[in-house]
Amino acid sequence: MDFFERQWSSYRAVVEHDLMEHRAIATASAAVLQSWLLLRPADASPPAMVDLGCGDLALLAPLLAQLPLASYTGLDLTEAVLPLAQRALGSVPYATQWRHGDLLAWAEAGEAAASTAAAGDTDILHSAFAIHHLSDAQKQRFLRGARRHMNPGGLFIWVDVFREPGESIAAYADRYGNRIQSSWGMLAAEQRQHVEQHLRSFDIPADRAAMQQAAEQEGWRWRWAWQGAHRAEAMALLTPA
Repeated sequence: MDFFERQWSSYRAVVEHDLMEHRAIATASAAVLQSWLLLRPADASPPAMVDLGCGDLALLAPLLAQLPLASYTGLDLTEAVLPLAQRALGSVPYATQWRHGDLLAWAEAGEAAASTAAAGDTDILHSAFAIHHLSDAQKQRFLRGARRHMNPGGLFIWVDVFREPGESIAAYADRYGNRIQSSWGMLAAEQRQHVEQHLRSFDIPADRAAMQQAAEQEGWRWRWAWQGAHRAEAMALLTPA
């Protein structure tokens, strides 16, 4: 088994055992999107959706298949997952695009040429468990660039892990690491090791209060739509101010 297969096997085990509350997140995402669609003007054009860090779409595909979209773009830094996502979504009555790329590069693409924050190309922006890999400075750059992509009335669904206000990254990592070792016993020891090693090596979860303030500085309105049971996983809804 190669490196990708080992890492992806650990990720799939986390999802299948619902250890990060992916099922509740999928339910909350469906409710949010249905409410947003109902509030759109009757004569509005079908929305264009961009999914940053789309992964394999194992849980989101059934929802996406039902949405009245104009287009869907799935982007992921791991190229090997894109065929899995395409297969999971299957045939849908709207255009799809699958892109191998970095979400910060996507956000900042064309930024120099953009003259106004209102001239966008995206109606629904979605990202789940991807933005926390950026530093805080990169997150602010991402929010600034992503704001330029959004059409008026658009919706950004940001699902991620967040730190408690004032909690250090080290304290968060210790707290989450203890959670993995004490309550994720259904995973193999190697899988728990993979997850914790990734957590301590690559995760930079935002301070939730500080990131809300940063988003508002970049022209977003922010509200929390769902909070997980472990003071980590959460869903924020951002709309252009």
